[in-house]
Amino acid sequence: MSTPALLPLVLLLALPAGAAGSPSAVQAPAAAPAEGFEALSQRARAARDAGRNDEAIAAYRQAVELRPDWDEGLWYLGVLQYETGQCVEADSAFERFLGLKPEAGPGWTMRGVCAFDRGDFPDAIEWLHKGIGLGLGANAELQRVARIRLAQALVKTSQFEMAIGPLTQLAQLSPVPPGLVDTTGLALLRLDLLPSEIPEGRRDLVQSLGRAGVAHLGQRGDEAARLYAEVVSAYPDVPGVHYAYGVFLLRSGNDKGLSELRRAAQLRPDDAMAPLQIAFELLVRGDFAGARDSAMKAVELAPGLFAARNALGRALVEMGDIAAGIRELEVAVRLAPDSAEAHFTLARAYAKAGRAEDAARERATFAELEQRARSAPGTLRNPGPAQP
Repeated sequence: MSTPALLPLVLLLALPAGAAGSPSAVQAPAAAPAEGFEALSQRARAARDAGRNDEAIAAYRQAVELRPDWDEGLWYLGVLQYETGQCVEADSAFERFLGLKPEAGPGWTMRGVCAFDRGDFPDAIEWLHKGIGLGLGANAELQRVARIRLAQALVKTSQFEMAIGPLTQLAQLSPVPPGLVDTTGLALLRLDLLPSEIPEGRRDLVQSLGRAGVAHLGQRGDEAARLYAEVVSAYPDVPGVHYAYGVFLLRSGNDKGLSELRRAAQLRPDDAMAPLQIAFELLVRGDFAGARDSAMKAVELAPGLFAARNALGRALVEMGDIAAGIRELEVAVRLAPDSAEAHFTLARAYAKAGRAEDAARERATFAELEQRARSAPGTLRNPGPAQP
């Protein structure tokens, strides 16, 4: 795997809010020689300011051994080790830093970046998500890096729908962050690759669709319409292109979106996403029989996809087959117990069936999940089909 470029040191040097600003502000253990620590901390700072990274790393390492609770020293040790390509050592320093400052969002973000760089994408997703949720202060560039790495890790692990959230936030920035176009194109094409792994023969496709997707996510409708039309014309036989264009058209109130989704389903008959998106659209339109048929196709193709079970359950309930609908919605909740939407839909079905106690339980779970999401900014939520 090609290793992404390291973050510029200037992005990382700011000490996270709440970290000690001076080593003298921390009470030294009685056994630590204060003079030795003071001399080392001063030498580390001077070397860091002068750009002598190896000397600074050595001094910081010795200083934090003398005073293990010096959070400032651990932060800068991790930053400098990361800057010099020592990702494993940097991660250890950030882990120790977080032991002292567990609510420091930049610390979790840097652990996530380190995990990403060494190819540990599940840990990268967990730690980047946590860092973003805790907050990154005024460091706008670190916020951009955190979100693009999070989106790339989600794409790499085939969590394409989950990547839409951070990609949307990035698409509304100006200028467009590096890597956003490629990452958006990969997400829309459902290719579990990093930008550095795109085959040369597919790069134009990825970037063309990525530019259209970025305009869409950035709410630049006229530009998105033009770019989507161009990419559909250039790549008429690529199902992901028709899928993305269909979603865009439907979100723009254009009924032609359904025909684009049906074309995507024809081109990729073994993929559940197009019939699933069709099912949700038909539910909105009140065509419950059509929604049921499309949702059944999605369930057949992806029985473990909670959104497919949710769509099928909703259609069945609306058609009056409440018992069968509840069975599907219960499967959806088992597949995605943290989805507030799944619990809400099941609560409504229980209420229609006269199961008041079950409905109340599901409503309570829904309210708890919603409250948890509101109190944890940046929370990743288990969505339905991709809706860029």
